[in-house]
Amino acid sequence: MSFFKNQFANVVEWQEFRDDMIFYKWGNREIKKGSKLIIRPGQDAIFLNNGKIEGIFKDEGEYDIESQIIPFLSTLKGFKFGFNSGMRVEVLFVNTKEFTVKWGTKNAINIPTAGLPGGMPIRANGTFNFKVTDYIALIDKIAGVKDQYVVEDIKIRITSILDQLLMKWITKEGKDMFNLQANSFEISKGIREDLDMEIMDTGMTITEFHVMSFNYPKEIQDMVTKNASFGMVGNIDKYQQISMIDGMSSGKMSGGTASDMAGMMMGMNIANQMLNKMNQNESSDSKNTPIQSQSHGNEQQKPNFCPNCGTKTEGANFCPNCGQKLV
Repeated sequence: MSFFKNQFANVVEWQEFRDDMIFYKWGNREIKKGSKLIIRPGQDAIFLNNGKIEGIFKDEGEYDIESQIIPFLSTLKGFKFGFNSGMRVEVLFVNTKEFTVKWGTKNAINIPTAGLPGGMPIRANGTFNFKVTDYIALIDKIAGVKDQYVVEDIKIRITSILDQLLMKWITKEGKDMFNLQANSFEISKGIREDLDMEIMDTGMTITEFHVMSFNYPKEIQDMVTKNASFGMVGNIDKYQQISMIDGMSSGKMSGGTASDMAGMMMGMNIANQMLNKMNQNESSDSKNTPIQSQSHGNEQQKPNFCPNCGTKTEGANFCPNCGQKLV
């Protein structure tokens, strides 16, 4: 984008205003008759004199220096001089749009958690939005010492304190360490307010802050996933059966000796569990069956020898020798 188009002596001056620039200072350069000020959409042009604002142009378009800008600036203190040989001006071009920036924790944040002496290591990522709202503060704090300020500069400032704010608001609002996403709205709101206070003195404000996701260590995430799977199945036997069926359908059960052995062991475990259940069921059925009288069974048994004379009876009801009753 062009800032000034200097048509004097067929000289054209161009300066690129990138989309990632928060502001750019067109510093202490001479403009001459025939020059034009060009303002693109989403820009404001602030004329400065000795670091003080003398005029602000907000509407996009081309402004003639001699007929439009000089008459306006000549009524202000500091611009009452002739325009025969040109004049030196300082113009601050400010990007007025709202910026959206992605952020993410570089290192895991150890959040104090009961049962974990070192804390729960958690990572997070999301976005924040900001925009310029106060030109005077922007000039006093930043533009007075810098010729340009880009989005990366504000991102570095924000991320330098973001870890501490995440720890503060996760500890305060994170009622369930394994389900922080449920509290992400309250956590984001608290962080946005703190960040807004942090950059307010620079003339900018944080308009939005969002936590898109919280990431746990792989071991913790696997445990959470397993617990969720158990809860969905509701029965360990069914879970093992489903796991085996999934493995067979995906081909993982036939990928070699190790996987075959794992499949066999899982099958044996399931078979053993089924046999144990069958035994338990039979035991339960036997307990519910009426016990027959043992004396009745004993009455049907007959001795092979007569208890009186010792003669072999061969199943007779009476002894053939002495007539002793055998039943």
